[in-house]
Amino acid sequence: MSSWPEDFSACSLKEVLGWQAENRAWNKELRLKTNSLVNSRLARSISQDDYLANRKLFHEDAAECRRRANILDAQITRRTNGSLSGGPSRGT
Repeated sequence: MSSWPEDFSACSLKEVLGWQAENRAWNKELRLKTNSLVNSRLARSISQDDYLANRKLFHEDAAECRRRANILDAQITRRTNGSLSGGPSRGT
């Protein structure tokens, strides 16, 4: 996946939604690669050691993808809740 901003405070909702679409595409790519890896191992095209090494890398990427998805979901919720309620509560 391309470079990732850790701070979304300067991003608009549209930009955050764009990051979400990019992250979803990366997730789909990871799933396809994992399926291909499993199929390669089942066909005995790769060794068990190669399979395990690649599987570990894919697992790490999937964890990062989930972390990013959670951040993006929180950013979207923050922006949409603020726009629906008209801003922060005044506590009256």
